[in-house]
Amino acid sequence: MRGLRSKTHELRRIGLARALSKQGLCSRSVATTWILAGRVRVDGKVVRSPEAPTTAESRIEVDERLIDSAPPVYVMLNKPRGLVTTARDERDRGTVYECLSEPALPWVAPVGRLDQASEGLLLFTNDSEWAAGLLDPARHLAKTYHVQVEGIPSAAVCAQWVAGIRVRDGELLSAAAVSVLRHGARNAWLEVSLTEGRNRQLRRLCEAVEHPVLRLIRVAIGPLQLGTLAKGAWRYLEAGEVAGLRGSP
Repeated sequence: MRGLRSKTHELRRIGLARALSKQGLCSRSVATTWILAGRVRVDGKVVRSPEAPTTAESRIEVDERLIDSAPPVYVMLNKPRGLVTTARDERDRGTVYECLSEPALPWVAPVGRLDQASEGLLLFTNDSEWAAGLLDPARHLAKTYHVQVEGIPSAAVCAQWVAGIRVRDGELLSAAAVSVLRHGARNAWLEVSLTEGRNRQLRRLCEAVEHPVLRLIRVAIGPLQLGTLAKGAWRYLEAGEVAGLRGSP
């Protein structure tokens, strides 16, 4: 009788969106978006209902990649310029998943994003709780960027960025810290730290003071440094790095 109850429990049916979120891939709302877009198959068939029943024996695929109960995986990528942070792009642009083609790597979702023109440190995981902790605005987790801009910002402009600038659409944006790393006759490299995740925040700040961005590279998230990881290469995070990010303010 015990074995029968165990088997019945194993085959308990849950909705497809909930099944995806329980695997640690994403939130239920994101899973619903994937399902409605036709990106999810169950037992070889595209399913477009977030509430479609699944069991522990269902074969679930996202973008033709099998989802299973893989242990938590934490990955960092040095994102090249020109790739979009999505698994599949409706405009057929290259995506960051082109860099994650290792067959042994289970499905991992990006933690936040970098826009197509930006480069550098991008995290991926199948641990949705860990990802949500990193993205929680209340934590003010610092992200550090090296930014090449047109012109040479003065000390007064750098102070403006930290104090806050009302940009074109009326939103008040600021940086946690700004310093000039080096400069030539026509442009400069800055180190900028942000503790908020506003849309195109750095680009909009730079445009507001007429120092448009030429190149933008994320070099650190909290204590985790991009280091010497080659462009387009990825590696697993070490246990201490995972814990360090989990505990960083």
